Amino acid sequence: MNGSWIILLAAACIVVLFSSPAAATPTRAAIFAGGCFWCMEPPFEALDGVIGVEAGYTGGRTANPTYEEVSTGRTGHLEAVRVVYDPAVVSYDRLLEVFWRQVDPTDSGGQFADRGGQYATAIFYLDEEQRRLAEASRKRLDASGIFDRPVVTAILPAGTFYPAEEYHQDYYRKNVLHYTLYKKGSGRADFIESTWKGRAFPGREEDGFNRPADDELRKRLTPLQYRVVREGATEPAFRNAYWDHREEGIYVDVVSGEPLFSSRDKFDSGTGWPSFTRPLAAENIVEREDRRLFSVRTEVRSRHADSHLGHVFTDGPPPTGLRYCINSAALRFIPVSELEKEGYGRYRSLFADAPPPGPGREK
Repeated sequence: MNGSWIILLAAACIVVLFSSPAAATPTRAAIFAGGCFWCMEPPFEALDGVIGVEAGYTGGRTANPTYEEVSTGRTGHLEAVRVVYDPAVVSYDRLLEVFWRQVDPTDSGGQFADRGGQYATAIFYLDEEQRRLAEASRKRLDASGIFDRPVVTAILPAGTFYPAEEYHQDYYRKNVLHYTLYKKGSGRADFIESTWKGRAFPGREEDGFNRPADDELRKRLTPLQYRVVREGATEPAFRNAYWDHREEGIYVDVVSGEPLFSSRDKFDSGTGWPSFTRPLAAENIVEREDRRLFSVRTEVRSRHADSHLGHVFTDGPPPTGLRYCINSAALRFIPVSELEKEGYGRYRSLFADAPPPGPGREK
């Protein structure tokens, strides 16, 4: 082995060793009150991307309450669950849908056989994004006509969450027979079955996206689009459709149409490619380790079409600190005025304050 080859090999090793890959997406938490917390743990724990679910108490005045205290209804606390999840795998929107399917959101006096304020329903938001998504989700549900009474579930800022006693944790696993009889006897199981059997949650337009055969894609896409989404190519910086695009709307997969990013999360990174602080629909994004080019990076792909989109880095601005660096060739833009027409009406509420189209600075 000659000296120059040794130098090149050493340099390559140094690049791999000191490359700073995008850090794993941090976990997040969500808090939901849906009546008896025994019944609220199983549906969340069954979801891919949910790391853990803990039963507990929140929303009241008493520090470190016990089950006996909360059950009197005098502490102000509600029985609730705290869900820890990976937003790269499951979105907060998806958690909201699971929550709504477990409860009667029109009942202000408790849930099913359990009566009293301690069994009321509520969504406790931990940040402004959760509040916005929860309110939009409640609005869609209320307008859907599924229930003949108004949805009354409260959306409240989260306070301290107090874990319940150990014997309440995963009660459905420890006491299978009693739990099964309780869920059926309380009326919850029958209510869920009669309300949701065969019915999709309102506004899930993105379901069913898929990727056509490669022969069809070669006809539909430009050569550059095909090379990017199917072969992992990178388009030229500063010479692509959306790097300085300023219009309000959403960006969808050019192959499948699945929603990916919002103009509200777009920023000028100075790199020459469209850059976003976070996905619009995290469940449509897949992240994979990429060891090409003598470095370790995190590749971003779409879930349904498996399109190569770009990479995510940890040098972005607040609130996430992430930079999703995406190829324009992998995207199709839907302006706000076309959202309903194109089947993405659920996202219109994100742009309620959008100015009319025209020149302006990119976020």
